[in-house]
Amino acid sequence: MESYLNENFGDVKPKNSSEEALQRWRKLCWLVKNRKRRFRFTANLSKRFEAEALRRSNQEKFRVAVLVSQAALQFIHGLNLSSEYTVPEEVQAAGFDICADELGSIVEGRDVKKLRIHGGVEGITEKLNTSVNDGISTSENQLNKRKEIYGINKFTESPARGFWVFVWEALQDTTLMILAVCAVVSLVVGIIMEGWPKGAQDGIGIVASILLVVFVTATSDYRQSLQFKDLDREKKKITVQVTRNGFRQKISIYDLLPGDIVHLTIGDQVPADGLFVSGFSVLINESSLTGESEPVNVSELNPFLLSGTKVQDGSCKMLVTTVGMRTQWGKLMATLSEGGDDETPLQVKLNGVATIIGKIGLFFAVVTFSVLVQGLFSRKLREGSQWTWSGDDAMEIVEFFAIAVTIVVVAVPEGLPLAVTLSLAFAMKKMMNDKALVRHLAACETMGSATTICSDKTGTLTTNHMTVVKACTCGKIKEVNSSKASSDFSSDLSDSALAILLESIFNNTGGEVVKNKDGKIEILGSPTETALLEFGLSLGGDFLKERQRLKLVKVEPFNSIKKRMGVVLQLQDGGFRIHCKGASEIILAACDNVIDSNGEVVPLNEDSINHLKDTIERFADEALRTLCLAYMDIHDKFSAGSPIPVRGYTCIGIVGIKDPVRPGVRESVAICRSAGITVRMVTGDNINTAKAIARECGILTDGIAIEGPEFREKSEEELLDIIPKIQVMARSSPMDKHTLVKHLRTTFEEVVSVTGDGTNDAPALHEADIGLAMGIAGTEVAKESADVIILDDNFSTIVTVARWGRSVYINIQKFVQFQLTVNVVALIVNFASASLTGNAPLTAVQLLWVNMIMDTLGALALATEPPNDELMNRPPVGRKGNFISNVMWRNILGQSIYQFVVIWILQTRGKTMFHLNGPDSDLILNTLIFNSFVFSQVFNEISSRDMERINVFEGILKNYVFVAVLTCTVVFQIIIVEFLGTYANTSPLTLKLWFISVLLGVLGMPIAAALKMIPVGSV
Repeated sequence: MESYLNENFGDVKPKNSSEEALQRWRKLCWLVKNRKRRFRFTANLSKRFEAEALRRSNQEKFRVAVLVSQAALQFIHGLNLSSEYTVPEEVQAAGFDICADELGSIVEGRDVKKLRIHGGVEGITEKLNTSVNDGISTSENQLNKRKEIYGINKFTESPARGFWVFVWEALQDTTLMILAVCAVVSLVVGIIMEGWPKGAQDGIGIVASILLVVFVTATSDYRQSLQFKDLDREKKKITVQVTRNGFRQKISIYDLLPGDIVHLTIGDQVPADGLFVSGFSVLINESSLTGESEPVNVSELNPFLLSGTKVQDGSCKMLVTTVGMRTQWGKLMATLSEGGDDETPLQVKLNGVATIIGKIGLFFAVVTFSVLVQGLFSRKLREGSQWTWSGDDAMEIVEFFAIAVTIVVVAVPEGLPLAVTLSLAFAMKKMMNDKALVRHLAACETMGSATTICSDKTGTLTTNHMTVVKACTCGKIKEVNSSKASSDFSSDLSDSALAILLESIFNNTGGEVVKNKDGKIEILGSPTETALLEFGLSLGGDFLKERQRLKLVKVEPFNSIKKRMGVVLQLQDGGFRIHCKGASEIILAACDNVIDSNGEVVPLNEDSINHLKDTIERFADEALRTLCLAYMDIHDKFSAGSPIPVRGYTCIGIVGIKDPVRPGVRESVAICRSAGITVRMVTGDNINTAKAIARECGILTDGIAIEGPEFREKSEEELLDIIPKIQVMARSSPMDKHTLVKHLRTTFEEVVSVTGDGTNDAPALHEADIGLAMGIAGTEVAKESADVIILDDNFSTIVTVARWGRSVYINIQKFVQFQLTVNVVALIVNFASASLTGNAPLTAVQLLWVNMIMDTLGALALATEPPNDELMNRPPVGRKGNFISNVMWRNILGQSIYQFVVIWILQTRGKTMFHLNGPDSDLILNTLIFNSFVFSQVFNEISSRDMERINVFEGILKNYVFVAVLTCTVVFQIIIVEFLGTYANTSPLTLKLWFISVLLGVLGMPIAAALKMIPVGSV
């Protein structure tokens, strides 16, 4: 895709960092608690490099195969070929005359010689026991035989990692391993000195804490991996149209079998290896396999179609020959590693923050350890026992070391980048329920900063359920929005005019009228084609009869640049007739004649031209899409290779197609406006139609509506002046859309979201910060270029994506604010206490528990808040917005100061204030400090639910995860303090001390509310 875009649209730069830059950056992040965990859900770059090298090798093999096949084409026709192929017995017994390996060698090797030996495409069709018209039989027995002989169209996937793999990876945390060593030393020394079980209590406490952290971490990561697996499965759901038992139907690509007849059109991905049966103007982009950006022309002379390639132009029927892992694409996919996405921009930022804070934490840990050890030496010097060391002294040094290591554990905010993944995974799962499939993690995050949406009209703002409601033929304008109206319209036309109109409708189309399994008439094709075919049937036309009457010589599919479609028919007298349809102004400009009220062909004059132009304008003002139909007879010899003429046509008539605006679009546009998001309509329709729809949607207010040709003619200076004012762009080409998006992103620094459904939308989707492809009308090429797929093609869903994007961004900010507060306080408290008093109030076990509260549990609580309507009443962050805002710094510093002051007062004055005496006074005081610290985090977590609003309880009960996390935290805290004192170095507290602990935590909430009233600006 990259090579195709660069070849056709200039230098298209990637939106994210290069792989080399990511590789360099990851190597710099050496101070990490667990590298495997931090980068678990991101791409495995080394595996990707290996796969890319293998891909290049495969591409070189393909190039050689292409050259060989081209050489063979020059000589093969003169050779007298004989076949030495022997059909395996099991294949013959199943009713087939060719095996899977032979089929694979023909298509994969583009072996024209072998193909001729087997009788060409017709011979392969017979040997596969199928029909180009009716397809394969759908009887269960026949389908099972095909699966048994030829396999199924699925690729081998790497097995999902089990829960214990995540446990093993969580255990490979560097600091946890060091703590485990400390625990072992503590166990050995403790048992030697004090015996079992008393001497093992400290060591067992550390081991239990490590295991708890590991299992909670592994559970969280395992659940995330399952979510990503489900989303990956959704991404791969592709349907194709096939003919089976004589009926056209849609099936999953995974259900395709050799012998199936597949119908391909522009933008489709070739779902399996196969052979061209019939079609016109087929160009295939094979860059995904061969690396060549130049499209390959596929026809009877070069009939090979390879899985994974894209239809760039034309349409055709394909005979499936090879499926699944036997295809070249399947073999290539087997070499690729499913490593996830690259880091999102926010993950890169937060990993950087985590690394910097980690280094600061390491410094404080070393200093703390040094101060504590120095304090021990000083005490022994005072006692005169510096040369006498006991097991208790060794245990004390081990405890000091464990505290230092745990400071690093707490200081490194490893949860920051992982909170992004957790929040994005949660949002992606919820967005699937809201009909939005996120293909790239970064899009979910970036959508929250979107400042502009460039939206298509058809199918996004409108329903895409089209009907012809007005028609102008033979100089008469009639309403045709009912069966009776259509009947009256056809009876008013002369026989010749009606005949040429029906001939145009039924032959110049990409759609079909077929009978389904129930014997009912079904119309297949795009909404526009469906509307025209329905109109033709309502006039009394017979699709099959018209198609069989004349021979189709050439098809020129609709092109979004030329904005027209044409076909060439061979008449029974040997002449040729060209039918053309497309954008009304363009087709009318190509006409020299018109059919008058008597059904006669007469030259166009000023009156008739003005009448037709007025009709186009009148239809457009009524928000109708207009199409002009025209034809031309030529008596010279015409071949399929000849170009279709661009002038000299006779105008048959103009039709007005109604495509109603989707319910709720106007309200969604209003929501975008209040959220500071500008909505722009970019469409290929007539400008009057576009303006009428834009006004109805609330998009066109006081801005500019401009046509693509006029936009193209503007100078660079003029573009800079008008682009911010553009609200509607009509008759736009893919290049116009790309230019608009590029200027908005680069010159005006907007964060741009773009919708698209066609192959030619790929450049704009790729250029945009967020590409949104339509799931129903979108081609596979458009979906591949997009970051998000809108499954219901609805503009309101785009607004939902924006709301979720903002929710993700805000949730991560909340978590960062909460975690940095814990980091700062825990770091300063232990360091200051160790430096000034010679001991640390928070032990290793306690710090591990605090780490789990602020890391995994904190992320679960704050990163999974659902979006609220208030999110869409504030301006977007934009491209230059700071992630850690002034509001966050205010809250972090205010809460940190409060918590530090409280803990410091408790440590220095606690014994006096609460009359703590006796041998356990130090243990009780440290337990009170630990308890107060934990409850400060519990209530700070509640305050962090909203960074600016004072009422943080609104909707709290709707977030079950948040309530569950808080409940579990409080319950476990009670258990640790009251029942696990032996292992956690705590002592049961009196009711009074419990009340004081909780009260000190609660007081943090009015402090937080007061802080929110201090104005600091939003930057």
